[in-house]
Amino acid sequence: MKLKYANRINSLAPSATMAVIERAAQLRAEGVDVVSFGAGEPDFNTPENVIRAAEKAMAAGKTRYTPGSGTLELKKAVIAKLARDNGLDYEPKQVIISNGAKHSLYNICQALFQEGDEVIVFSPYWVSFPEFVSMSGATAVFVETALEDNFQIRRDRLEAAITPNTRGMIVNTPSNPTGGVLVPDTLEMLVAVAEKHNLWLISDECYEAITYDEPHISLATIPGAYERTLTVQSCSKTYAMTGWRIGYVAGNAEIVAGMGKFQGQSTSCPNSIAQAAAVEALAGDQSIVQSRRDEFKKRRDYIVRSLNDIPGLTCFTPGGAFYAFPKVSGYFGKAYGSKKILNSLDLAAYLLDSVAVATVPGSAFGADDYIRLSYANSMTEIENGVERIKSALSKLN
Repeated sequence: MKLKYANRINSLAPSATMAVIERAAQLRAEGVDVVSFGAGEPDFNTPENVIRAAEKAMAAGKTRYTPGSGTLELKKAVIAKLARDNGLDYEPKQVIISNGAKHSLYNICQALFQEGDEVIVFSPYWVSFPEFVSMSGATAVFVETALEDNFQIRRDRLEAAITPNTRGMIVNTPSNPTGGVLVPDTLEMLVAVAEKHNLWLISDECYEAITYDEPHISLATIPGAYERTLTVQSCSKTYAMTGWRIGYVAGNAEIVAGMGKFQGQSTSCPNSIAQAAAVEALAGDQSIVQSRRDEFKKRRDYIVRSLNDIPGLTCFTPGGAFYAFPKVSGYFGKAYGSKKILNSLDLAAYLLDSVAVATVPGSAFGADDYIRLSYANSMTEIENGVERIKSALSKLN
């Protein structure tokens, strides 16, 4: 019997970041000393108090189904966290817990968008944004941001992309992949445009606790934004809980109810033990968040300075997250032996094959002139990896 995928599978692009992680793992299994800048997850372990909370939950028998949209205890912890850290006020009916922020974003698109709709996605974008939109039947419309604008969003480009079919915008600050942080003027402009055209604002704030130079501003706090904004946050990056898979959405109660209906028929409830652990993460001692942010800042300062010291590279200084996003197009057209570098995919492949350094090509993010390096890595690995990159690039001619 010949296999025939459904059209929705054929239209999906595989995750570039997962491909890099898998290739690096394969090389390690073969005995290769790989320095990986690919994975977008902290290298720290989950805090001990969170692990203990999970153990306590298991011992207490909290291993059964919970309400499909999450436990009331965790919803209350999310509400308290949003008030404490973000200046936002919600009720339990406005909050849904999902299996990670990726699941949250997918559910929002399923609840809001359908065939014939258009959704604004700003590039460079996180690899999954266009796919979430595509899976809902809608069309992603890309609005480019640029290095020379510090990756801020220009109103003229945004307005030019809006049509009568536009229903929403996906906003990501701090950004994956650039690490850019949208400034207040940009946030206010986005809200003004959303009000003018009656658009939903989907605010991906998964890196909101990892900002270095200015405090994070939640989009929903901007005047006029609250009613039309769905705020997405996660335990993954802040508390090194990527594998626990807990994300959440706060916003319009009717949309949240629709998401709950969809989630209940697809994945049922989030993991009960992870939910209990997330309560402790959000409500417990927060001092580790600051200390780890300080460590990420040291790494940021080193990797950006070191990349900018390499001839032909230009690296933006990110205000948040844990990614460096150097512009590498100066090396396009160069070669090593018979191998010519034509794009970011070629360059990433060259770095992996020649010096065993794993990076993610910028083409995965809609920005082929760049590559992404995660500095959620030890300083020793970062120093080693940058030296290898410098050596490999020096051999191109």
